[in-house]
Amino acid sequence: MALAEGVDLSENRRSNWVRLRTLVILRWFAVAGQTGAVIIAVQGYGLQLEVGLIAMTIGASVLANLFTTFLYPENKRLSETEAIMMIVFDILQLGLLLFLTGGLHNPFALLMLAPVTIGATVLPLRSTVALGCLTMLIITLLALFYVPMLSPGGLPLLLPALFRFGFWLALMIGVVFLGLYARQVTDEIHTMSEALVATQLALAREQKLTDLGGVVAAAAHELGTPLATIKLVSSELMEELSDSPDLAEDARLIREQADRCRDILRSMGRAGKDDKHLQRAPLEIVVREAAEPHENRGKAVVITLVSDDGDPARQPVIYRRPEVVHGIRNLVQNAVDFAHGTVEVEVGWSEERISLRITDDGPGFPAQMIGRIGDPFVRGRRNPEEAQRRPGYEGMGLGLFIAKTLLERTGATLDFANGRGGPDRRGKGAVVRVRWPRAALDIGPEATAALGENQPIKV
Repeated sequence: MALAEGVDLSENRRSNWVRLRTLVILRWFAVAGQTGAVIIAVQGYGLQLEVGLIAMTIGASVLANLFTTFLYPENKRLSETEAIMMIVFDILQLGLLLFLTGGLHNPFALLMLAPVTIGATVLPLRSTVALGCLTMLIITLLALFYVPMLSPGGLPLLLPALFRFGFWLALMIGVVFLGLYARQVTDEIHTMSEALVATQLALAREQKLTDLGGVVAAAAHELGTPLATIKLVSSELMEELSDSPDLAEDARLIREQADRCRDILRSMGRAGKDDKHLQRAPLEIVVREAAEPHENRGKAVVITLVSDDGDPARQPVIYRRPEVVHGIRNLVQNAVDFAHGTVEVEVGWSEERISLRITDDGPGFPAQMIGRIGDPFVRGRRNPEEAQRRPGYEGMGLGLFIAKTLLERTGATLDFANGRGGPDRRGKGAVVRVRWPRAALDIGPEATAALGENQPIKV
């Protein structure tokens, strides 16, 4: 979708989202925890450990942190390779430390899950899988090879074989489960974030178009009468001054300049006044304005009015809010994209509600996708015939998410369903219902009040 072109949806840039400082701080916490655990084990419980080798292993993390801190600025964003190297170092350092302290007989072996979980949130899939395999390999080696911890009396502290196997199996399952879980949650968070950015871009674009239309229309409205008067008077002067060529030429110049002002108005768009009259319109006009870009795409867009009191003249007057216009436009676009020939837009209102019902005569929504419609980047409303006819079209993703998000901001609730079809239809047809509390859109008595003078647009 054009509105989302500026949003990088590629996961290859995922590692660039984490700062070096974040991993350095996490490593300092790990160093402090490892040091504290060794001191308590040796001094508090009297366990016999390879303290020298353990100190060298912990010192390697300290040196790595000092090296990266002095070599790079704190706000450095890590590339994929740099992030992998740091996480692999942490996995190897923790694996060596566990090797020196009993392997899987050490309950702190559970910490092997941490690096791969962090990697799943910041690295592409292939790198996450590689880290997971490395972690599982080290866990397996720790189950077989280790330096046992000794009690104060010199006895090795070992788990029963069944417990050790269960611990190994739990860690292996934990690597897979936590890696998938962290990655899935992170994907959804970033997908939603990117979709919301695209929504803001769409809203900003619609707002600019609305402002531009108001500026030009306001200028043309306010200057149209005086320019017409100038042109009329200058034409009369040209006729009356036919005997005075110099004065007639001046009158002709005045007329030409009036025409020039008219042309400037047509291309103007950066300054002017906000036309209060154009800010509001009857509900039907706003809906037709939203649907207009899709009325000439080979499908019939039929708009009908349905009122509880049966009086179309009493329809609500609403503001031309960019959220409403763009949201309805996206829903109509989706219906036109999938319709075989006709899209029906039913505009209704009552004393309590304003409603919109958009139906098409296309294949309808897939039953398994209805519950997910409105999520960003959901794609599934394509049958093989549609895919062959429009191979480059994705559909049912960001557009519906933007429409749903923008309309819900205005107080609307949206429902997606399939119609029952009919003898003249080739498919069930999709149905989208949008409902607002009338107070959320209807201007009310203000619609008939004096509008006042147009105010300058603030830039």
